[in-house]
Amino acid sequence: MISTSDFRNGVNLKVDGHPCQIVWFQHHKPGKGGAIMRVKLKNLETGSITERTFKSGEKFESVSVTREKKQFLYNSGDDY
Repeated sequence: MISTSDFRNGVNLKVDGHPCQIVWFQHHKPGKGGAIMRVKLKNLETGSITERTFKSGEKFESVSVTREKKQFLYNSGDDY
């Protein structure tokens, strides 16, 4: 589990059932009320970037991501 205090650029986590990567984050403490985290998240499935805010202390499921280089060899009809 990842807490908002563990947020760093490049951390992968699951938000609303989708794997996301933190692109940018900012801890914000308004004059009254609790602290919040402003976060830009990149959806790893679609590539879209969204901006969200989370209350301090929220927890998220961590996601492990592996990247592998692939090489295109040939296509056979509709298959690659």
